[in-house]
Amino acid sequence: MMLSEFFELIQFLFVVIFTTFLVNCVDYDVLFANRAVNHTEPVHNPLDRNKVTLPDAILPGLECTQRIQGNSWNIFLLIMAAIFWIYRLVKVFRNFLNYWEIRQFYVQALKIRMDELCNFTWQEVQDRLISLQQEQQMCVHKKELTELDIYHRILRFKNYMVAMINKSLLPVQLQPPLLGNVVFFTQGLKYNFELILFWGPWSLFQNKWSLHPKYKRNTNRLELAQQLSRVILLVGLANLLLCPFILVWQVLYAFFSYTEVIRREPGSLGARRWSLYGRMYLRHFNELDHELHGRLGHGYKPTSKYMNSFTSPLLAVFAKNMAFFSGSVLAVLIALTVYDEDVLTVQHILTAITLLGVVITITRSFIPDEHVMWCPEQLLQCMLAHIHYMPDHWRGSANKSETREEVAQLFQYKAVFILEELLSPIVTPFILIFLLRNKSLEIIDFFRNFTVDVVGVGDICSFAEMDIRRHGNPTWMSQGQTEASVYQQAENGKTELSLMHFTMKNPHWQPPQESSVFISQLKEKVKHHAHVGPSTHLLLSQAPLCTSLQSINPMTMPDNLLASVMAHPILTASGLQAGEPHFIQPSTAAAASVLASLPPSQLAHTSPVRSRGPLMSSMSPYSTTYHSDRSVNDSMIHSDSHMQRNSLPPELVSAEMSLHAIYMHELHQQSSHPQMTSGQWQNAVPMRDMHTNTGLQQSSHGPSMSMPTPVSLGGWQEEEEEEENEDDQESKSGSTSKHGTGRSQ
Repeated sequence: MMLSEFFELIQFLFVVIFTTFLVNCVDYDVLFANRAVNHTEPVHNPLDRNKVTLPDAILPGLECTQRIQGNSWNIFLLIMAAIFWIYRLVKVFRNFLNYWEIRQFYVQALKIRMDELCNFTWQEVQDRLISLQQEQQMCVHKKELTELDIYHRILRFKNYMVAMINKSLLPVQLQPPLLGNVVFFTQGLKYNFELILFWGPWSLFQNKWSLHPKYKRNTNRLELAQQLSRVILLVGLANLLLCPFILVWQVLYAFFSYTEVIRREPGSLGARRWSLYGRMYLRHFNELDHELHGRLGHGYKPTSKYMNSFTSPLLAVFAKNMAFFSGSVLAVLIALTVYDEDVLTVQHILTAITLLGVVITITRSFIPDEHVMWCPEQLLQCMLAHIHYMPDHWRGSANKSETREEVAQLFQYKAVFILEELLSPIVTPFILIFLLRNKSLEIIDFFRNFTVDVVGVGDICSFAEMDIRRHGNPTWMSQGQTEASVYQQAENGKTELSLMHFTMKNPHWQPPQESSVFISQLKEKVKHHAHVGPSTHLLLSQAPLCTSLQSINPMTMPDNLLASVMAHPILTASGLQAGEPHFIQPSTAAAASVLASLPPSQLAHTSPVRSRGPLMSSMSPYSTTYHSDRSVNDSMIHSDSHMQRNSLPPELVSAEMSLHAIYMHELHQQSSHPQMTSGQWQNAVPMRDMHTNTGLQQSSHGPSMSMPTPVSLGGWQEEEEEEENEDDQESKSGSTSKHGTGRSQ
């Protein structure tokens, strides 16, 4: 980190000096051969007298200095750059002192040497920090330090930003003419938001851990809103005045950073990356940077596949013809160059070859692979397993362009990212002056209503406490447990999903009473759905990307578990009919079955003091997560002794959270739109004949799944085979009715 900041100083200094040199110290008439150069010194070869060398195009040092001093605009820009560089130097020096203190703390207090730090996990560092608090009581306000206290200290301001994005408080969604709904959230805009709200000279916080007391009172909210509006106006005007300088810097930095990459890999501009808005929208409360980076890294491939599943036939035809024309011209130029290399001396031949190669690379990226077929709904489900958040209206609309455009706001092209950063100095002042100022009163109310003082931590965002009672959403399994109004509820199940994520990442954390009840009720739902769903062995045997449990290994096991749930709704249909009152989605039952079969998890940890009520008393720290008799524990323990520990490895924890995200979204959809979810998978079409797996079905536990019948291919089937199929269907329907009667009894 410190080395990176040091090289940023060097980069800034290099860009300023190199740009000044190119503008004032190069004779471009000589460089472009617009003016002849007479070599007076003796040369061995007469032909060398007409050659232009690089020193010929560089002006002497005295003349270069005079040109710089004679231009007042150059002097002004250099002074501005020097002031900014000195400011950055002071900031880097302060950070160096902070990093040195952190280093000493790690070495002396935590007993972790710097050469061993890269081998420690965050959980191990956190455990040592908690133990150190118990021994030395670094925080004098409380005796014990919890995992949540540590996260609150690290992510104090980031939790506020996540909450404001979740409540749509920050004006990052614009409606420009002819462009529709556009999300504009850049590094420069984020810097200004944090400057105004958190650490600027007129910010709402009086220090790094405490909100100013006047913002906690309701008496003068209008006056405080006017003060904040004036601060935003001043910052916006300052951005407007500095816009030309920032814009020049952005253009120069982008030119020096991406020109060589574009020349070498023109298709890199078509690569995608998670946008800054996407990182804020998809981030859990109390999620560290490395946790978010790892989770979104796992979701990169399924999201890329989903975005690539949309193709435009017209654009593909246009791209094919452009590639043909450009390739034809390029082929002729290459052939002429091979025949006689003097062709390269013709003016602009190299430029034409380079540009034609770039055009061909870009156009071919728009030509889809005709041998690849995608299933948008399943790709969207795979994407949800890793990103954990998805608006309700995406479900059932994965093949619509509106859904793709909204996903593109989270997962943007790199070219769009570069363009937004270049436009940021121009757009940011107008967002601050005309949009953010209008939300001054809402911002004041937000910080007053959603700020709590935690002993030993300071002021934090109340959403970061993940309090189901205060911020839960009834449609996300918090019904009967939450007292939150619509204004107090977190959107898209942020509170519930963040609670599950934090609980899994921190197995020894003891949640509050309301959160413990929520987790216990969720486990009860999982056990119930796992009881009526398919067995885990059957799921894994049906998944096309999975191996059997006998050959499972810790590296591929998380992917196998996820693939089994993803493939299940398409591979087979549920044994329950859609009209039944207890109908559940096959994907819900599949996720519950796999969750119930996982080894002992951190969700089994409950505090003995808080273990009250029927839901909490049945759990023990050394029992399986959901007490399922259809467990894959034995197979995993035999495959790897690492699984025998009480906490799961990180890969399996991520897979478990992915399954919980799918499961919770399914339950949310069923509670929010019961008329849409019922019967959705009733007529699922099998991808392969399942009659060959009768042995697996008989050996698996739980109720058997009804097998779909083969589909008739347009009358090509023989009459005898049709009669046999009809008999099979009648016998199966009879046996199904018998089983149904037995169950009802």
